[in-house]
Amino acid sequence: MMNWDRIEPNWRQLRRKVKERWSRLSDSQIDLIAGKRDRLIGKIQEVYGVTREEADRQIRSWESGLEEPPSRTGL
Repeated sequence: MMNWDRIEPNWRQLRRKVKERWSRLSDSQIDLIAGKRDRLIGKIQEVYGVTREEADRQIRSWESGLEEPPSRTGL
């Protein structure tokens, strides 16, 4: 599973990928998510009318296709 502690500081770079996967999310909604997994789950639920479990499943599937973002410390 993707390390969301590393996604949050790299959120600007991942916004495009989020928009590609969940195109009905507005730019302002994606901004408000700000790299927080729980916020993304909530917005997917709200906009797509799915259960929390389904939103979580979609995110896990999406995560599996992402490369781990580089560490900010260069490690």
